[in-house]
Amino acid sequence: MSKQGIRTPSWKRELRATLALAWPLILTNLTMASVQAIDTFFIGRYGTSELAAVALGLNLTFALNLIALGIITAASPMMATALGRGRGRVKDVRRSFRQSVWLAMTVTVPLWAVLMNADTVINWLGQDPALADNAQVFLWGYLWSTFLFLLFNALRHFLAALERPGWILVISAAAIPINSLLDYALIFGELGAPEFGVFGAGIASTITWLLLAAAMIIVVLTDRQFRRFHLFARFWKPDWARYRRMWKLGLPIGLAMGFEGGIFSAAAYLMGLVSEDALAAHAIALQIAALSFMVPWGIAQAATVRVGIMLGRGDKEGIAQAGWTAWILAVGFMSFMAFFLFLFPEELIGLFLADTPENASVLALGASFLIVAAIFQIVDGAQVVGAGILRGLHDTRVPMIFTFVGYWLIGIGVGAWLAFEAGWDGVGIWTGLAVGLAIVAVLMLGRWLMRERLGLTEDEASKKISAPPVD
Repeated sequence: MSKQGIRTPSWKRELRATLALAWPLILTNLTMASVQAIDTFFIGRYGTSELAAVALGLNLTFALNLIALGIITAASPMMATALGRGRGRVKDVRRSFRQSVWLAMTVTVPLWAVLMNADTVINWLGQDPALADNAQVFLWGYLWSTFLFLLFNALRHFLAALERPGWILVISAAAIPINSLLDYALIFGELGAPEFGVFGAGIASTITWLLLAAAMIIVVLTDRQFRRFHLFARFWKPDWARYRRMWKLGLPIGLAMGFEGGIFSAAAYLMGLVSEDALAAHAIALQIAALSFMVPWGIAQAATVRVGIMLGRGDKEGIAQAGWTAWILAVGFMSFMAFFLFLFPEELIGLFLADTPENASVLALGASFLIVAAIFQIVDGAQVVGAGILRGLHDTRVPMIFTFVGYWLIGIGVGAWLAFEAGWDGVGIWTGLAVGLAIVAVLMLGRWLMRERLGLTEDEASKKISAPPVD
């Protein structure tokens, strides 16, 4: 029982609560990931060279978007803990939401600056200049979606903290038909639209995120269970105490997510040094692995909220139940996916390619990559849920160090050595990814096991957040 006299849920009730919150977040993650997957699907049918160029552009923006997303993710555990404490929760939640949007605006400007010069960055990384130029064309259409993506996620964190994810699912599900229709029209010049090729894929994504963000704003302004928070009232008024607190909590989250996403982006650029076919195969295999990853990521997001609520209540038993429930769900699902990818690698890769002789090499390479991806599915699920439950305890700095060491000092180093020194080529790069994920998973689990000894289960964060409320 918590210090506030609130009874700890049973394991069965915790499982139901976690699943009730997680499954809409999982489906939302899947639909969000489908925006890039749909771009890859249509571009793959437009041309192999175009697919390789878009892969370079997407991998660059993916790493940057993850850093920005991680920074604003600080709002999720902060809002959850405020709701768990109960006192003054409406004002506290509003403060965190507002500053998450301020953070989104802050990080978008430098992000745009990088993407506007992406061809220079990609050339500097040793890629084919023609591919770099085409990647920049794609990003001129795509980069405007970045703030819209962050705004959508700020609103998503608010609804998830309230454990009301239904609207998130309904709205994000619309991304699949909207983006598919726009890609079909703008890439190939169908339905009366001009043929924009790779630029059309970027524009399609921007329009999609604009519509999704607008729909979420309408919901929080009109639905009575949300409008009482008055999220946008006097939005222009600064709240520097909360802004600084969110930077302190969110920057390590952003860097950790950037280190994780960045290793896959770095792998794409290493693939570009192997061959254009290897890069195209990597883009497809990564999209498949990313779709699978959306499930444990959604469970991890639910775990952040559930652990954060229990932290606010001072319920250590509840913290343990919430964390272990999420961990078992995530690892169990990814064990199943490992088996599935191992059995059907060629069939899955073939979904993204036209059945032509020139694509035979890409198909074979992609299938070999998925065999390795099947192996690291389990540790990928373990590490992401490990980060999620620690995030619920407002523990972000040490996990950030774990990700840097595991992914960049070990994972990418092992992958590069196996690819270019041991002669494993693309399979070596994917093996390095698996090694890095495994190391981070072990480190995250070890820190979770030591949570009470390290004092992570005490709601110290609430003492640091205190400042005159800003309305």
